[in-house]
Amino acid sequence: MRLITLEELRQEALKAKTDLWSAAQGLNRDVKLYLHWSAGHYGQFFDDYHINIDSDGSVYMSSGTLATVKAHTYKRNSGSVGISLACAYNATTSNLGSEPPTALQIEAMAQVIAVLCRTLDLTVDLCRVMTHAEAANNLDGLNPGYADNGYPDGRYGPGYSCERWDLWFFKGAAQGEGGNVLRGKAIWYQQNGLG
Repeated sequence: MRLITLEELRQEALKAKTDLWSAAQGLNRDVKLYLHWSAGHYGQFFDDYHINIDSDGSVYMSSGTLATVKAHTYKRNSGSVGISLACAYNATTSNLGSEPPTALQIEAMAQVIAVLCRTLDLTVDLCRVMTHAEAANNLDGLNPGYADNGYPDGRYGPGYSCERWDLWFFKGAAQGEGGNVLRGKAIWYQQNGLG
């Protein structure tokens, strides 16, 4: 795990760009960014994600390349980047617990999205930037085959169960609006010169 700046992240994205796009196009789709929280403690990072963001907004990279396939989002790991906030220990769907996402984490995640989308030639939208809750609800229709694994219509998120609800809401984002808030902030950062 190494601490990186947004400029270093941009350089890492440039190095991984060809491999990420090759993997995604092999699946007939664009590169995707998946947004998580770890359900762990502040300062506790996991190798399942390419990027971990601590409570103070500091950004850490867990692998040598963003093109490494990590186990962050069920059936969506190839040609994608997993980004996680180190937080939400003991969170429930009605209470984010004693270690909720901090304002600094939310802003840092939006900045990371802005940089990665600009560098990887991605539009900041629901089809390319999704919270784990949105992916688990299969809001992009990418994985209808989940039914074979016990997930009717490809959905195992907060609209259907409580399995994966990362960033479905947080302080400043009502239920179901977490992804929209993060994407909106990322677009603002891009429009104001970041990325």
